[in-house]
Amino acid sequence: MENIIKDMDKIKEKAKLLKAISHPIRLCVVKGLMDKEGYNVSKMQSCLEIPQSTLSQHLTKLKDLGIIEGERNGVEINYYVKNEEVKKIINTVFEDEE
Repeated sequence: MENIIKDMDKIKEKAKLLKAISHPIRLCVVKGLMDKEGYNVSKMQSCLEIPQSTLSQHLTKLKDLGIIEGERNGVEINYYVKNEEVKKIINTVFEDEE
């Protein structure tokens, strides 16, 4: 138990990641970006059938936690999953579906 208390900062960071990807829309975004990298907001919005403002809020949360990053391509921004730990989690969660 002592080791767990010493590692509480690490545990809190892991909990933040898990909380972020536990929302159905954010989980769908991350899984979708892992399946097909480089989607922009318009493509994601049409796939998810949610308002652009809602999607932007979820993307901001994922970006703020370093889970995804955007790469400007002219006037659009293409998104990619950059957090390797999150990739492992998603692969584990969805391994039975492959």
